[in-house]
Parts: sequence; C-alpha cells; structure tokens
Amino acid sequence: MKKRILLDSNHTKIMLRRIAMQISETHGNLDNCAIIGMQPRGIKLAKKLLELLTEITKNKKIEYGELDSTFYRDDFRKGDKFLIPNSLNIDFLIENKIIILVDDVLYTGRSVRSALNSLGDFGRPLKIELVTLVDRKFNRELPIQPDYVGEEVDSRAKDIVEVIWAEENSSPEVWIITDK
Repeated sequence: MKKRILLDSNHTKIMLRRIAMQISETHGNLDNCAIIGMQPRGIKLAKKLLELLTEITKNKKIEYGELDSTFYRDDFRKGDKFLIPNSLNIDFLIENKIIILVDDVLYTGRSVRSALNSLGDFGRPLKIELVTLVDRKFNRELPIQPDYVGEEVDSRAKDIVEVIWAEENSSPEVWIITDK
C-alpha cells in the first residue's frame, strides 16, 4: 500500500474558507438555513464550516445538527458485521429550511442517498444542498452531485481517500492510499 498526500492543511484551509464564502454569497446570513453534518466523517467538516460561516456572516444563531443514517443504508443488513449507529442531533424543525448537508468525501453517492432518506423523516425542507471537501467524481453509482466542493479527485475505485484532522480546530489533510 502506498500513501501520499493530496492536499495539505494550508490548501484545505483555503478551500474551506472558499466554500464558506460561496455559501454566504448564496444564502446571505443563513437565517433560513441549517448546517447538518453526516455521521461520522462529515461532523468535523460541518463544525469547521459552521465556525467559518458564523465568523463571515456574524450570525451566531445558525442552526446546526448531526445526522446518522446507518439504518437507511442499502447495505445495512448485508455482511457479517453488526453496524453500530452514531449519535443523532437535530433539535430544530427542518420544515421549509434550506439544509446544507455536509460530508467529507463524496464517492458512490450511497451515503448521501441514505442521508436524504433519513432527513425525510424529519420533515420537508425547502431545499437540500450538498457540501463535500473531496469529490471522487468518476466513481459515482447514483446521480448525486455536490453544490459546493473543495476539490475534485480522479481516483480508481479500489483507492482510498481519507480526510485526516490532526487537531479539533485545525484544517485537515487529504490522503490517497493506493495499492501501487
């Protein structure tokens, strides 16, 4: 296995600020928006975006939640492992809100599909937009595309793309692990 860095923390810091600025340009002070991080790996990214958006918009009341869609996955009952769900934290109504759904890496689109199905149980949002730090665009199995993306990465299906956070308040690094 060969592991190499795709994006260092300086690069991702710039990308995160750009994404936050794009969201702010689209939605102003985000009064009718909510940031929802997808468990488990979208949470740190969602929290970082919330921090940046609060700084940019001066709105300290942007709604934030964490979504676990374990039981909505199409592979939930397959395999030998028993899946353990993560915590769920959405303590506000999503009805008629713009939901900004956040995950670290968009790969096949299956996790996003399960998150969309899960959100349906909370109500009917006005709109759902997708944020991802890394878009593995050539590996999609479903017609799902991000509205805001940090970087598009060309990778083979058997490669692994990881977003690694060194510290809670830092910017992450993005690594690719290949068999060559």
